[in-house]
Amino acid sequence: MEKKRKVVIIGTGLVGSSCAFSFIHQQLCEELVLIDYNHERAVGEALDLLHALPYVQANTHVFAGTYADCHDADIIIIAAGAPPKAGETRLDSLYTSARICDQIVPQVMESGFQGKFLVISNPVDIMAYYVWQLSGLNPEQVIGTGTAIDTARCQHLVGEYLGVNPSSVSATVLGEHGDSQMIAWSQVKIGALPLSDWLKQNNRSMNEEQQQAIQEQTARAGWEVYLRKGTTYYAIAATTVAIAKAILEDARIVLPVSTYIKDLYGTNDVYFGTPALIGSTGIIQAYEVPLSKEEQSQLQRSIQILQDVKQKLK
Repeated sequence: MEKKRKVVIIGTGLVGSSCAFSFIHQQLCEELVLIDYNHERAVGEALDLLHALPYVQANTHVFAGTYADCHDADIIIIAAGAPPKAGETRLDSLYTSARICDQIVPQVMESGFQGKFLVISNPVDIMAYYVWQLSGLNPEQVIGTGTAIDTARCQHLVGEYLGVNPSSVSATVLGEHGDSQMIAWSQVKIGALPLSDWLKQNNRSMNEEQQQAIQEQTARAGWEVYLRKGTTYYAIAATTVAIAKAILEDARIVLPVSTYIKDLYGTNDVYFGTPALIGSTGIIQAYEVPLSKEEQSQLQRSIQILQDVKQKLK
């Protein structure tokens, strides 16, 4: 009998519940477990999702569970956390998120869990590293959503500027999922054309100031949503489920996620966003993007910020 695909979502706020709806809508797993410190909230979310099943034509067993239900899960998504307040950065959520992970991860591991962790909670690069440390799993089994969502935001902004569909924009955001992230402009393509060639053939231009503006807008895109509606959840849910789908279906696709870095970009022992091949075992391989000297300098600055913040956990 084929094993049922099982996903556990810990934290049923707006992000976790949006992820849950995406899972049933895309029919990606046969069993979906919701866990929250407020168990009745998880029960309510599970009931609401069950009532949607006839209209999404899914046959997913959804229920509010406990940490004991984690033992045979394929993926555990950590969506629990408090968003930063106005004027703070994602890094300012460090200690709150660390305390939450201190409560979650040991209970998950006590169940006998040996699957993959997918971390959403900010600061996601540091939290992915911390979950890896707490869990004792191989680093390939612990993934942060990283710059995958920032890359989507970048594609949207570049597509909007150039007047092309964002799906035709090949761009990668590297480094911290936060203020120090950077865009690898030297590698941006529109369809099969390098950006410079596309601009030339379309009699368009994009100078360094315009690129810097897009980079800043990409980094602040989440805040633009936050300032208007209090938090973000649709885009990060879509991002999370895309990563989970690559694992559940052994899709072996490349996405820019927060992954453990060893002997890449001249650094070691840190999590940050870079393209990685993802399949049923988690991270199969992380890749180093060729960068210009200026881009290398920007990325090294971002890495150093993460290295410095990581030390605070000790």
